[in-house]
Amino acid sequence: MRSFALAAIVATVAGGVTAAQDRVIKIATEGAYAPWNFTGAGGKLEGFDIDLANELCRRIKVKCEIVAQDWDGIIPALQAKKYDAIMAGMSITDDRKQVIDFAGPYADSPNGFLVAKDSPLAKMPGTGQTYNLVSQQAEAEKAIEATKPLLKGKTIGVQVSTTHPVFAEKYLKGIAEIREYKTTEAHDLDLLAGRIDAVLADATAIIGTLGKPEFKDYALVGPAVTGGIQGDGVGIGLRKEDAELKQKLNEAINAATQDGTIQNLSMKWFKIDIAPKT
Repeated sequence: MRSFALAAIVATVAGGVTAAQDRVIKIATEGAYAPWNFTGAGGKLEGFDIDLANELCRRIKVKCEIVAQDWDGIIPALQAKKYDAIMAGMSITDDRKQVIDFAGPYADSPNGFLVAKDSPLAKMPGTGQTYNLVSQQAEAEKAIEATKPLLKGKTIGVQVSTTHPVFAEKYLKGIAEIREYKTTEAHDLDLLAGRIDAVLADATAIIGTLGKPEFKDYALVGPAVTGGIQGDGVGIGLRKEDAELKQKLNEAINAATQDGTIQNLSMKWFKIDIAPKT
């Protein structure tokens, strides 16, 4: 079936016929970023993004077709019209807004460090504290500064084309070696193998990793930081010209936030509430 024509997002009730219900919106996700999105048994895409995507499609009365796309090509493929939207735990940043638009945010997740419990980094200051780089800039940067003595000379894994290399470049350049990976799974495996000392990633992704038996001796540490170069929450990536789709998705996100649906899905997948605050 062809992906939707933009006008089909608006339910056309001429003569009592609702065209949108017969249409499909194609949504791309990475499929390798548990618990946001991952490939489960039988190759089925699962996770928070998938559940929420299906819920939003239901609310705007279209059918979802969810496809997997490698992270490093996910924005170019949207621009090439291979699909209509991105739901892949993608942070809304100024750089990304120069090339695409966003609906949302539909979630907000701070960063954090994944380390072995027997590592000196397990005693990183700021653990359990959350800071916003916009509303609490001085406090956030003081907390980041306090981590530097422990991080000096260490090797930290980050996923390419995310906010984490940007954060590391700004705050940890000259302190630690930053090693970029195509997927979160790749840097997690290197951490297990002892090839790196820590992973810098979204706290929610780290929580998902900690649920795996092989990571029972690892922990989430360090100050949790949001805002600023970390972005304005997690949103749905869209082409700039798709204003009507953006409006419909924003209405659905707001409704799902107000009635607790996003909070419930957040608790299901992350065990914490990362619903946008209204």
